[in-house]
Amino acid sequence: MKFNKYPTVEVRPEHDWCVIGWENICSEIETKINKISTPNKTILVECYQGIYLEEFIQVFSKNFPNADIVFTNDFMKSEEEIREFTQSDVTEDRVFGYMTRLTIDPFFNDDKLAIEKERLENSTKTTIILGTGTSLFVSNPDVFVYADMPRWEIQLRMRKNLVDNIGISDRNEGIEKQYKRAYFVDWRVCDHIKQDTLSQWDFVIDSTIKETPKLTSGVAIRTTLEKSTNQPFSVVPFFDKGPWGGQWMKEKFDLDKETENFAWCFNCVPEENSLLIKFSNTNFEIPSLNVVFHAPVELLGPSVYEEFGAEFPIRFDFLDTIEGGNLSLQVHPLKEYIKEQFGVKYTQDESYYMLEVEDDAFVYLGMNDDVNPNEMISDLKTSQTTGAFDPDKYSKKWPAKKHDHFLIPAGTVHCSGAGCMVLEISATPYIFTFKLWDWGRLGLDGRPRPISIDHGSKVIDLSRTPEWTENNLINQFEDIDKGEGWREEKTGLHELEFIETRRIWFSEETSHNTENNLNVLMLIDGQQAIVESPTSDFEPFLVNFAECFIVPAKVGAYTITPYGKSVGKEVAILKAFVRPKS
Repeated sequence: MKFNKYPTVEVRPEHDWCVIGWENICSEIETKINKISTPNKTILVECYQGIYLEEFIQVFSKNFPNADIVFTNDFMKSEEEIREFTQSDVTEDRVFGYMTRLTIDPFFNDDKLAIEKERLENSTKTTIILGTGTSLFVSNPDVFVYADMPRWEIQLRMRKNLVDNIGISDRNEGIEKQYKRAYFVDWRVCDHIKQDTLSQWDFVIDSTIKETPKLTSGVAIRTTLEKSTNQPFSVVPFFDKGPWGGQWMKEKFDLDKETENFAWCFNCVPEENSLLIKFSNTNFEIPSLNVVFHAPVELLGPSVYEEFGAEFPIRFDFLDTIEGGNLSLQVHPLKEYIKEQFGVKYTQDESYYMLEVEDDAFVYLGMNDDVNPNEMISDLKTSQTTGAFDPDKYSKKWPAKKHDHFLIPAGTVHCSGAGCMVLEISATPYIFTFKLWDWGRLGLDGRPRPISIDHGSKVIDLSRTPEWTENNLINQFEDIDKGEGWREEKTGLHELEFIETRRIWFSEETSHNTENNLNVLMLIDGQQAIVESPTSDFEPFLVNFAECFIVPAKVGAYTITPYGKSVGKEVAILKAFVRPKS
């Protein structure tokens, strides 16, 4: 049994075509161009934010010396103007902005764009329009090339000061500012373009690995996205270190031993994760969010789609504090607050499922009795200068054991202590954490981590006292059903949260059905299990301990059975889905 860090979805055999290297990429595009008889051929190379634009310009200029290369940034408004009209979404806050409603249109200078469009209409040359917003120049190109980029790779590039945000030169301003602008503005703008054009792509470029850029057909991408909605699949997990990070994942998942720690693993956050498409000669990486955009109803189910739109509402991730430190004492915004302040439709409700714990592990959850809120906020603010705060005075500390499940509806003060390997099951919004106290430590950049006491003070629910918390948020297990070799329990989440979780213990084959509702699952106990279709509608899908996988709503019936060294033993799966509205 080995944790699969690079799960793939195989391309359909009839579309198994992928070329590697810029020379081959340009040769394939040129072959496509040469089959077009019109003299003024137009090629769009639409680029997601985070692409190495300078490299793309250099490559296309070199390989198409007789073409007219048009760079979209040359027709955008000035950097000062872009900063000005996006400021209400970017804000002055160190962490939080407002989810933009902008499209790409206002980034461009209307007069410059109109003149260029007229010139292009009268051109007799082959024209390559490259950058973000290419469709504003030509609505019906002869060839449409889409250069995609996963968000995790964008963040790595930001850390190295290698890329800019849309229309501005800010690569040296630091990832904190760049990430916030990308999260609240750029990625939303690029996603609008992606959703509008996905059906038009002739080619797709994967330049995630700089040394080995790849090209495949748009048909190959779309049919693989379609295939993904008809079978279980996993997205590519990514791991990152943190000031409180632990050592459990490093050992269990065979991660880089030279890295100081690993704090996070995003293993089912399609906004951030990649989907690896397996070709016969290579793997091709795209954002897993593309599955949501291409076939949202098939993936999510009609009722989930109606409620959330083309968004993946369930998040699984790991928080490792074993041989590490405490997380920050924190709280998440209430639904009304996150909508009003940040333009987000639903909030970061979550839960902590204990996959493993050390002795004396604990979780802060809820408030103590008779807390004076003014005194608490005053002490929190004072702690920013004194470096001292007593969390036990205000928040209740609970012992944590393996397989405990702590439910954390928005407004609940909480913190996983050291010694916990947490499977965090939550709603998808994932940066809206109001840190109240961070134990006086510095972030990995040597700066104090952002504290959001002002925001937090407005959403803390003081009614979540020890009695209420114990009766409503800790191990709310309920037997649902059982049969020969299996038993199913409800483990949460709280009625204030829209996610339901079920734990199934089984030593025999178990039957499941999505009932037209997205399922997200993980093997939480045991070594291996196999997921199969009772009607052979998809290939058997093998899962190892701690691997997360998605079963699209369209799949319907499926079975899960212990496999390999787990045959004849009891294992456990945790399943999450959006609770149907009554």
